[in-house]
Amino acid sequence: MGGVLRAELVWVETFTGLRMDRFVKLVKVVRERGGNGPGGGRPWCLPLADRVLLVAVYYRTNLTMRQLAPLFGISAATVCRGIQRLRPLLALEPAPRPVAGAERLWIVDGTLVPVRDRQVGASSRNYRFSANVQVIIDADTRLVLASARPAPGNTADAHVWRESDLPAAAAGTRVLADGAYLGTGLIVPHRRRAGRPLLRAQEEDNAEHRRVRARIEHTFARMKTWKILRDCRQKGDGLHHAVQAVATMHNLALAG
Repeated sequence: MGGVLRAELVWVETFTGLRMDRFVKLVKVVRERGGNGPGGGRPWCLPLADRVLLVAVYYRTNLTMRQLAPLFGISAATVCRGIQRLRPLLALEPAPRPVAGAERLWIVDGTLVPVRDRQVGASSRNYRFSANVQVIIDADTRLVLASARPAPGNTADAHVWRESDLPAAAAGTRVLADGAYLGTGLIVPHRRRAGRPLLRAQEEDNAEHRRVRARIEHTFARMKTWKILRDCRQKGDGLHHAVQAVATMHNLALAG
């Protein structure tokens, strides 16, 4: 039986959240990273563009592999193999190194992503089994620049930051964070202390801090329109690959 979904305008824009020209860029990136694989062996049932669409639809809708199989006219096992093969190839490009003398502001924060894998997540404050996913964005462009490998959801944000590769990625930039990152050297709000109210200038600083930092909350909201980040059933590195792929698609949707 033939499948319904193909890498055509109506299906791409409906099921991935990407315009067709931006989806074409995504396919080009995957191809350049070896998406067609080495020669030899059995050929894929679907062309590369359809396989990229398959992965994007999986992340966007969070349908099961059994549900996706008839939509593409392939078996559930082939869906699984296609996702496993392509998901690392949708990873974020490394964050650009800061230009000397350039004034840049980045923002970091963590969000909880519900997961099924007990090796990845932990019972956390959202009363679900979750993983802590930390992301850095550019304050001006709102583009995602880097993400840390997921940590158990009960791990403090400051600890995840220190144990991740994010400090190295952000070296040479000013990084804004919330009060959970106290003691990390990042730009955090002024703290209220008992019997010592904040000065008016400090209150104004905190208000501006909240206004700018809200941009990363908006980014998380946009990223979670890819429903894989609302309930990740992938095991092992599956969530890490999903976050990276969603960040790549988010950036394409935002900037092209």
